[in-house]
Amino acid sequence: MANVNVDHINPFLMASTKILKEMCYVEATIGKPYVKSPAFFEDTLIILIGITGEMRGQAMITFEKSIACDIASKMIMMPVTEMDELAKSAIGELGNMIMGNTATIFSTKGIAIDITPPTVGNGTISFTTSYAQNICIPLIYEDNKTIEINIAIKGD
Repeated sequence: MANVNVDHINPFLMASTKILKEMCYVEATIGKPYVKSPAFFEDTLIILIGITGEMRGQAMITFEKSIACDIASKMIMMPVTEMDELAKSAIGELGNMIMGNTATIFSTKGIAIDITPPTVGNGTISFTTSYAQNICIPLIYEDNKTIEINIAIKGD
């Protein structure tokens, strides 16, 4: 199983904190990264985006549903109390912006990656990542609200 190094994680964190600040007016602090089994439970909303090119794998941005509603509210500038189609679309676009920005950061380092369109899912699900460890990095804002960035990638 491939290990991910900090040079591969930092672009995700730089892009995530930048986009959250610009699109949601959220100042997120980066928590301690840890290896996590990619299993998620009923109250979770997941944005899954595949990565191809000089690195392969996926990134999963996960939220408790209440936090996803909070982020969607900030993005569309009106209260969101349930994850309807508009809110899911906003959350999917957030993932797209984060990963597009991540790809741009990698390109400045001479690493070419492409991303798949975001898939937004919810509920209890687990993924198998036998080729790369899943590294989870919490992004914390406003009184311990947490967004998790899960990265399972390997380079060529």
